[in-house]
Amino acid sequence: MTPNSRGALLMMSGMAAFTLNDTCMKALSDQIPLFQAVFLRGIFTSLALAGAAAYLGALRTRLSRRDQALIWVRSLAEVAAAYFFISALFNMPIANVSAILQALPLTVTLAGALFLREQVGWKRMLAILVGFLGVLLIVKPGAEGFNSYSVFAVISVIAVTIRDLAARRLSPDVPSLTVALAAAVTVTAFGGIGMMTQPFTPVGGLEALQLAGTVFFVIGGYIFSVMAMRVGEIGVVAPFRYFSLLSALVLGFFVFGEWPDELTLLGSTIVVATGVFTFYRERRLARRFGPVGLRIR
Repeated sequence: MTPNSRGALLMMSGMAAFTLNDTCMKALSDQIPLFQAVFLRGIFTSLALAGAAAYLGALRTRLSRRDQALIWVRSLAEVAAAYFFISALFNMPIANVSAILQALPLTVTLAGALFLREQVGWKRMLAILVGFLGVLLIVKPGAEGFNSYSVFAVISVIAVTIRDLAARRLSPDVPSLTVALAAAVTVTAFGGIGMMTQPFTPVGGLEALQLAGTVFFVIGGYIFSVMAMRVGEIGVVAPFRYFSLLSALVLGFFVFGEWPDELTLLGSTIVVATGVFTFYRERRLARRFGPVGLRIR
């Protein structure tokens, strides 16, 4: 296989793993309260990340005040993203939530232009605006089938955008595992505090398997995604992140019996098309002027 083919396969594997994690979390929604699910998943995820960081020598505690502040901002944004995304996931079809999340490359590109003064030409700006129209078709504000949790999914996209912008401002010598561990611990603490407002639900055998699945798949998703970014051309590999939407459509239909309506499918197509165009334009600019910093979830 060529490096690009391997990168594409790794990216699809990573996106499928993330979607399987979402599927396990959604399956838990009928048995375990949200905060308890977040807390229990967070414990095992934090332990796994801490073990990996210690083994690889990537655990740093002495950081500059600037980096510490950025890690706090990123971690708090991760908390907001987790709460709003999982709340939406518990109350919406998984494909609808995944479709809204596909706007992330567009929002990060726009935020980079607004706050980091990155150059964004009129073609990419037009693609971003069209992509946001696609999101409106998915959310359908004011329509009869409007679900208020669609707004939660949009807020989670905003939170992830802030998270990614904070990560871009970190010093290059800050290990990624240290940053990820800080976020995991913060989200776990948030889940623990939230558990105090809900009665504890005993975890049965099925629920334990589903929780184990969330931990296994979310760690696998991150590993595959990192590997994908190190193989092949990023402009070729990055668009395969949209495989998560296809995975969500398939799993939503076979696991939960869900299928999006026509407007949602149309909006999803628009969001994906504009996102792929954005990746394509960034790839062309990178070849002409040097790397412009593609940003992938």
